[in-house]
Amino acid sequence: MIKHIVMWKFADSAEGRTREENLELVAGKLKALYSSGKIAGLRSLEIGMDVSRTEMSYDMALITVFDSPECLEAYRVHPDHVVISQYVKKVRTARATVDFEI
Repeated sequence: MIKHIVMWKFADSAEGRTREENLELVAGKLKALYSSGKIAGLRSLEIGMDVSRTEMSYDMALITVFDSPECLEAYRVHPDHVVISQYVKKVRTARATVDFEI
């Protein structure tokens, strides 16, 4: 199994929305993608918003678990995920990620 963790810092405003509006929008889209069952091998998805708001903090974290590296790759290129990813690129200022076997 593969754990995929992504963290983003969001712009104060982008695409006509505030940071908070974009956080909620992206979280909702990711949760909907998971609950749709369209991504084979996606076992779990957790999203958290930062509460400490320090200089080192990221605004949102996504933690997903996949059956295999191939399932993670299928998620990465899935058309529904690509749409979300393209939007996030417009509203984020930084991104960090790590993938590891569990």
